[in-house]
Amino acid sequence: MGSETGWDAMGKAAEAAIAYRRAIAAAETTPTVGYGEMLAAFAAPLPDKGAEASAILEELVAKATPGIRASTAPRFYGWVIGNSHPTGVAADWLTAAWGQNAGNLLAAPAASAVEAVAAGWLLDLLGLPGDASMGFVTGATIANFVCLAAARSEVLRRAGWDVEADGLFGAPVINVLIGADAHATVFSGLKFLGLGAQRVTTIATDAAGRMRPDALAEALFVAKGPTIVIAQAGQINTGASDPFAEIVPLARAADAWLHVDGAFGLWAQASPSLRHLTAGVEGADSWATDGHKWLQTPYDCGYAIVRDTAAHQRAMAFSASYLPPAADSEREPSAFVPELSRRARGFATWAMIRQFGRSGIAEMVQRCCAVAGRIGERLEATPGITIVAPIELNQLLLRFGNDDAATLATIAQIQEDAVLFAGASSWRGEWVMRISVSSSATTLEDADITADAIAAAWEKVSARLS
Repeated sequence: MGSETGWDAMGKAAEAAIAYRRAIAAAETTPTVGYGEMLAAFAAPLPDKGAEASAILEELVAKATPGIRASTAPRFYGWVIGNSHPTGVAADWLTAAWGQNAGNLLAAPAASAVEAVAAGWLLDLLGLPGDASMGFVTGATIANFVCLAAARSEVLRRAGWDVEADGLFGAPVINVLIGADAHATVFSGLKFLGLGAQRVTTIATDAAGRMRPDALAEALFVAKGPTIVIAQAGQINTGASDPFAEIVPLARAADAWLHVDGAFGLWAQASPSLRHLTAGVEGADSWATDGHKWLQTPYDCGYAIVRDTAAHQRAMAFSASYLPPAADSEREPSAFVPELSRRARGFATWAMIRQFGRSGIAEMVQRCCAVAGRIGERLEATPGITIVAPIELNQLLLRFGNDDAATLATIAQIQEDAVLFAGASSWRGEWVMRISVSSSATTLEDADITADAIAAAWEKVSARLS
């Protein structure tokens, strides 16, 4: 085993991280090697003896850097991924160094207090009920799971069934109504909870993927017994949000629990100029969203928000003799998440809200949406390039040559040129290129560079195809 304690390695890691971020922020292109090359670089027999800490860090940086996808670069549009802002990264370094297990007030007083404060800030920022409860989780996938667990608990409680004690064997059947263009991660939550990913009632959507209120009304009329409705803020391809002002009253009248998957679209609530897109969303019963998207926290960070705190705690809380109970006035972090041992995500969340403030977050969200619009404006007159759906938020769908093969070839050319990164998605049975703008580093200048690079890539592909 090496003789170093690791202090030098921590310094080297910080130096390497800063150097990487500075380089990637100014890079004109960001090529990345693939999995096969990375596997070959790291493949080796199990070491018999340990090595010096600083040497380990140097080796890790040298081997991994070529395969680090430049998701923090200003022209990364491949998925809805935030910039992992340097302030949040710095707070996250401290989080790792402090080594706090954020599951208990006694074990982590500072982490628990920061979560409580940051939760209040987030509810204010997103325009949600100030007395709602919040769990700090890995991301929207688990946030949806937590919220749907609370939903399952409450709708069965209303029907006289204690699912936490008695499970689902013999329980009343739960109706799950979900939009036809819901995100795949919601179905994973239904699967984990024993509600079934395939036994849902699908609600018809409009051309942009919004749930149709008339179709929901019909399904609610037919549904009998405990019912959960799953809506969304920000369809993953179009960015469109369900018409909450119309569907919230429908769910209320049917005594159904309304959950909103708002992984990125819920952040429209933080912008006065965009809030109309999610009007009425505050009337739902639960909401899932991410911090590592538009709040720019490092991975991983998500928030499970539930109006009914008692239902939230029923679904998640547990006790053990070695865990002292919190006072009635105190927020016990483990009462709102499925894990006891977990990272103290509140520190980075607190730091990012302090970094931007209310006005800075609004400006950032608006700028990202403006960038998507600017790219669309620049490309809409280019022959052979089609904007597939209206740009409502930060998502832009492009099709090339009105042909799947031409579209996929252009995406491959764009990735090879590496001026930006964007990927493929399927929409209404056709392949499209999806631009997702969600980084605080992206500017309107990047929009122009992006549009020029896309047009140039399409010109190369169309020349080959002609």
